[in-house]
Amino acid sequence: MSDKPFRIAVAGAHSTGKTTFLTELKDILQRDGLKVAYIHESAGKAKEKGFPILANHTFESTAWLIARTIEMETEASLFFDVVLVDRPVADALGYLYAALRHTNRIISSDRIAALESICEAWSKEYDLVFLTKLEDSVGLGEGRDRDEVFRRLAADEVRRIIDKLVPSRHLLKFGHMEEAVSFALDCFDNHRKP
Repeated sequence: MSDKPFRIAVAGAHSTGKTTFLTELKDILQRDGLKVAYIHESAGKAKEKGFPILANHTFESTAWLIARTIEMETEASLFFDVVLVDRPVADALGYLYAALRHTNRIISSDRIAALESICEAWSKEYDLVFLTKLEDSVGLGEGRDRDEVFRRLAADEVRRIIDKLVPSRHLLKFGHMEEAVSFALDCFDNHRKP
């Protein structure tokens, strides 16, 4: 088995099943005696610090989110067998693209290229990446942003950037969580075989 923890990331728009899937996976892995880190809630911390989020994302808020996610994942790699990531670094970039489209703003191509370069390099750290699909039948979770137009833009842009940076990603469909959990566990088992 590698001394590097197994990293599973789930990308996608808000209220698409990421947390439900990762919570179930975390519980199963912990019952098996594994040390599991769960990386999430960076956007809430960004908002607490005063960064604009969602439709108001900026270069600075996106850079902070990417850096914060990398920091948390790297710290977790010191102590945990498995690192579960609710929103890999590319999610922040997808949300920035959606915000720019939604508000008709632009930022310099140099700044976009810098963020994309970081996301491209870091995406190689994930052993398994899932991408959720926005389902019309699934409502928004409590306390979630209600701007449905932005949510759809975010889903499109996150999918676009994940497809570009992680072409081997796996689709995570609402209602098919058990299959995805089994697949993730099989991948982890294969990873730790000598």
